[in-house]
Amino acid sequence: MSKLKVAVIGCGSIAIHRHLPEYASNDSVDIVAVCDIVEERAQKSAEKYGAQAYTDYKQAITESGADLVSVCLPNYLHAPVSIFAAENGKHVLCEKPMATSDEEAQQMIAASERAGKKLMVAHNQRFVASHQKAREIIANGELGNIYSFRTTFGHGGPEGWSIDGANSWFFRKKEAFIGALGDLGVHKADVIRYVLGTEFVEVASMIESSAKENSDVDDQAVTILRSENGVIGTLTASWAYKRGEDNSTVIYGEKGNLRLEDDPDYSLIATFTDGSRVNYELGKIQTNDNGGQNSSGVVDHFVDCVLNDKQPLIDGEEGYKSLKIILAALESNETKKNVSL
Repeated sequence: MSKLKVAVIGCGSIAIHRHLPEYASNDSVDIVAVCDIVEERAQKSAEKYGAQAYTDYKQAITESGADLVSVCLPNYLHAPVSIFAAENGKHVLCEKPMATSDEEAQQMIAASERAGKKLMVAHNQRFVASHQKAREIIANGELGNIYSFRTTFGHGGPEGWSIDGANSWFFRKKEAFIGALGDLGVHKADVIRYVLGTEFVEVASMIESSAKENSDVDDQAVTILRSENGVIGTLTASWAYKRGEDNSTVIYGEKGNLRLEDDPDYSLIATFTDGSRVNYELGKIQTNDNGGQNSSGVVDHFVDCVLNDKQPLIDGEEGYKSLKIILAALESNETKKNVSL
């Protein structure tokens, strides 16, 4: 069987640490094109993976013969490049947040549907073993009714991760549209929906931009969510956690609590009202600190969905639902009112 051909658009950190090595390790894929407006970056990745280098994304998508396109660009380019790829008959894996507005997200979904192609959003936290196990425990009723949660994602900021460091597009509103909420908060919006198996109907938020100089986007946010079945909890996103990453979630239920990624040894700890406790060693969550040595699962899932005509776990609609929570948080902070979804 011939291999699927992929074009990776954008050769920054997310492509270097996640998309490119994960495609390279998948036996069903050939990396045929890499693209970056900085020609040197494109050339470097092209040489490493035996691909053709481009500086124009339209050429990379149309001239390379690619079947798949990974969109690893600043947030404001996610929608236009994804839509162009779909309109040219490509399956699209887009980084998160999928878009910068409701309209863009809907246009992306519509373009892929018209083309009859897959659209997947790279919410890797759904593939984390502790999150999958917690979802199973809750769905099985082992915690009884769920009452509350707190979920957080914070680190020292994109300057420690982005290929451009302190000069990164992450800090420029024109290109990023949104700061820590879009970079980190949208991950937790997606994963809490997934783990709890519920949708949220109301959002309140307070957002600050006090931790970074030379930045015009949010760097700290605390958001309160209410679900359709009465679960309330907090979602926190921050670029001001100076002493390492916090990627934890705690869920409080009728029959016990779950602590996810909140302990150095156990990725999931379940404690129950009957006094019992279960410690799960399910492998470490992928972090910026560990350089992405362990596969995120995103690329392999995307490739499998294309090869076997499956619905991606995080398709356009799922990505859109998680984005809507973040857009509502922005609106709540601006209006000083709760926002209904």
